[in-house]
Amino acid sequence: MVGTTENTATFDVVGVGNAIVDVLAEVDDAFIDQHKLVKGGMTLIDADRALQLHEAMPPGLEISGGSAANTVVGVAGFGGKAAYIGKVSADYLGDHFGRGLAEAGVSFMVPGSHEGLPTARCLIQVTPDAQRTMNTFLGVSSHLTRDDVDPELVASGATLYCEGYLWDREVAKDAIRYAMDAAREANRRVALTMSDQMCVDRHRQEWQTLLDDRVDVVFANRSELCAFYQVDDLDQAVDAVASHVELAFITLGPRGSLVVNGSQRIEVPADELDGVVDTTGAGDLYASGVLYGLSRGVALEQAGRLGSIAAAEVISHLGARPGEDLAEVAQRIIG
Repeated sequence: MVGTTENTATFDVVGVGNAIVDVLAEVDDAFIDQHKLVKGGMTLIDADRALQLHEAMPPGLEISGGSAANTVVGVAGFGGKAAYIGKVSADYLGDHFGRGLAEAGVSFMVPGSHEGLPTARCLIQVTPDAQRTMNTFLGVSSHLTRDDVDPELVASGATLYCEGYLWDREVAKDAIRYAMDAAREANRRVALTMSDQMCVDRHRQEWQTLLDDRVDVVFANRSELCAFYQVDDLDQAVDAVASHVELAFITLGPRGSLVVNGSQRIEVPADELDGVVDTTGAGDLYASGVLYGLSRGVALEQAGRLGSIAAAEVISHLGARPGEDLAEVAQRIIG
C-alpha cells in the first residue's frame, strides 16, 4: 500500500478541508418549520441568510469545526499528531478557529486571509430527536488554493485526509490534487471522505478518476457509496469500491461499519451507548479512530473498532468534538 512509511512521518494525519466555525444550538421542530430549514440536511447559504439565521438561533456553542478538522482533532484526542490545512479570514471567527485547533493539539499554520470574505460558519440546529440541520456559509474557506498548501507539511504526514465538502470550486480542486500529488510523491497514504450524498451526486465523474489515480482509502456511509456507484445494493457498491481503492471504511449507522480490503469484508459492530444527543460529527470521529489505528499499524478490525467507539462518544453529547479522553480508549483497545 502507498503510505507504509509511518515511522518516518512527523504527523500521523494531515487534514485538508473547509475551515469552519460550528455554531450549535438546541431547537424544537417549530424553529425548523418557521425558518423553512431542511431538517437533517446540509444547505449552503449566503452571507445575508447566515446573519439572519444566526441572530434567530438561541444561545449555543461556538466550536472550530469543519468535517476534516473534526477528524484531525479526534486523531489528536487519541494521542496522535495531526496538522490541518484550511483557509480562514483575519477576523474574529478565524482567530477562534485557530485557537480551537491549537487547544486541541492540532498544528494549524495557515495565516488569516485579507481577501474580504469572512471566515466560514456552519449554523447547526439540533432537535430533540438528535437530528442536526446544518446551514453552511462557506465564506473564504472554499477559496483554498495551492498557494495555501505546504507540500513539505503534506509530505510530513503518514496520511493525507481530504474532505469531499471542499470539492466545489476549481481552485480548491486544484489545491486538493496538488496536496494528493505531494503525498503520493512522498509515498504517503491518501484518504478521501465522500462527505455527503449531494457531494457524490455533484462530483461522481471527477471522483471516479480521483479514486483510480490518487486515492488509497475511502470513507463513506451506505447511501453515499451506493449513490456513487448508482446502485441500490450495498454488496454491489462494496465490490465496486474494492476494485478502485485499497481500503474502504463504510459506516452503517446502528449496524456499525464495514471494512473493505480487496476481497476481505470485516464487519465491525457499533459501540453501545445509553442515548443519542447529537449525530453531528459521527462520521468525522469514526474516521479519526480509523486513521489513528492505521497510523499505529493495528489490525483493520481494531482500527474500525476505534472508529466505532469515537463515533459513539461524539453522538452522546452536543457538538462534533470528543468530550472524553480518547487516549484511554486507545489504550484499552490496542494497549
